[in-house]
Amino acid sequence: MNTDVKYQPIEKEAIAGLHFPEADVLKEKEIIKQRTADLERCLSLGNLEHHKIKIYFEDDASSKVVDTTVWGLTDKRVILKQGITIPVHRVVKIKF
Repeated sequence: MNTDVKYQPIEKEAIAGLHFPEADVLKEKEIIKQRTADLERCLSLGNLEHHKIKIYFEDDASSKVVDTTVWGLTDKRVILKQGITIPVHRVVKIKF
C-alpha cells in the first residue's frame, strides 16, 4: 500500500502559515523514540550532505508531506531553511 496517497504535498515556504495542535500525533513510546532517532539522522544528512528527505506531518487541517533538508533540531522543533519550523510532536514519519 502506498502511504503517500493520503499526504498532501506542501512547499516548505507554506508551512509558516500552518497551525499545529499541541497533541502528539504518535502514541507509542517506541515509535516516538524512533522518530527522534530519525530526526537526528536527518540533521546529520542535511548538514553534512545537504540530503533532502520527506517529512510526513499533520497540522490542524490535514496530513502533509514536504521534501526538504533539515538544518537544525531542538527538543520541540525541526528547523528547515529560512527559519521555517515544524513541531517535532506533529511529525508522523520521515523517509530518507
